[in-house]
Amino acid sequence: MLVLKCSACRRKLWKYYKIGNGEVHRCHKDRIKKIWNAEERDGKVYCPCGKAFGIDRNSYWTMDKKAFTYSGTKTNN
Repeated sequence: MLVLKCSACRRKLWKYYKIGNGEVHRCHKDRIKKIWNAEERDGKVYCPCGKAFGIDRNSYWTMDKKAFTYSGTKTNN
């Protein structure tokens, strides 16, 4: 499980089940386990501080890798 945080204000955004070793380029909506601070509007997802960190692509979010940080462990399958 990874915990994603806003790079601007350090608020927790959501808890995500990451499969594989690679970077977080996409967050599949069905793997998001808990949402703390995320607002969806106009096809994007925002932190309450106003920074956009993802774009809606139907079943997943395309993430802006400069807009968030993460910590935790990835599942290697």
